[in-house]
Amino acid sequence: MRFYIFISLLCASFVSYCQRPPIKHLPSMSLEEARFNRDSINALDDFISNYPQNDFRGMVVIKDHKIVIEYFYNSTERADINDIRSAGKSFTALLLGIAIDDGLVENLEQDVYSFFPKEKYPTIHEDYKKVKLKHLLDMASGLNADSDDWKTPGNAGQWMGKDEWVHYLLSIPLVEQPGKTWVYADINAALIGAIIEETSGMSLNAYAKKKVFDHLGIHKYYWHTNLADQTVAAGTLYLSTLDFAKLGVLVANNGKWANQQIIPETYIQTVIKSKKFNIYNDWFYGMLWYKTQGVIDGKPVDYLWASGNGGNHLVVVPDEKLVIALTSTAYGYRYGHVRSRAILKKLFNAIE
Repeated sequence: MRFYIFISLLCASFVSYCQRPPIKHLPSMSLEEARFNRDSINALDDFISNYPQNDFRGMVVIKDHKIVIEYFYNSTERADINDIRSAGKSFTALLLGIAIDDGLVENLEQDVYSFFPKEKYPTIHEDYKKVKLKHLLDMASGLNADSDDWKTPGNAGQWMGKDEWVHYLLSIPLVEQPGKTWVYADINAALIGAIIEETSGMSLNAYAKKKVFDHLGIHKYYWHTNLADQTVAAGTLYLSTLDFAKLGVLVANNGKWANQQIIPETYIQTVIKSKKFNIYNDWFYGMLWYKTQGVIDGKPVDYLWASGNGGNHLVVVPDEKLVIALTSTAYGYRYGHVRSRAILKKLFNAIE
């Protein structure tokens, strides 16, 4: 009995080394089967455990639809949810693919103005006739909004705290021709969410539950929704590290979960391949996802990732059927992203 209690306490303290209940449709795979060098992974575990800041939460690696690594740190457990911040934008892009498949949206060439009747939304600016869905997905709407400039009227600080924000968002004018320049702004993802809500008659939160979360077995989550039943499509989505990884499986598996097609394969391929803007050296952006190249076993590989403040990263390497979810609460600190990129590089280097 004492031994059992000791083991229980040990597992409570060092969560990364303990057995967990199996997940439906996500069997496990050994490090060796997934071609990971065990010594390298142990060294990575030490790197995370000994990091000066104790705000890293979880690392989940899935290969070929099987869990390879599920490590948690700093008193985090499998079921604990975490604000993935702007990585939620990338999920909103996936929901748009479902909305197109549902017939709620025609295609990515459709303009924003067409979704919001003037009688219902008298504040809608005529400029929205020029802004298409593809512009929102590429962060190139040309709207007077910039996440790095709080003075712009479309900055999230001007509207996210409102009890109703769609009428306000639709009043934001253009300052540049749509499709010309990449400017990171929350309004782009927010408008996509508002379009799905307007056409479905549901909050984005409820739409995500019905179309994705229920199918993937995601039951514990939070997505901020205001008093007008409008969800913040640009962020504030709280998920466990494992459930965060499940979203990446949808991308790695061409929109499928197990044998069920959740998102059209053609849309997923558009998400993967779209590289509209070269935003930094070899970092590209398109469809609300970042894209670049890494090296695995001496060979270059293309990968895409969703990125959230604090180092919350969801990485998908399509050709390897590899998904990596990293969660952290280093909000507002540069080292959060630096640490996650270092972890990713060490994971890539560990594959033989």
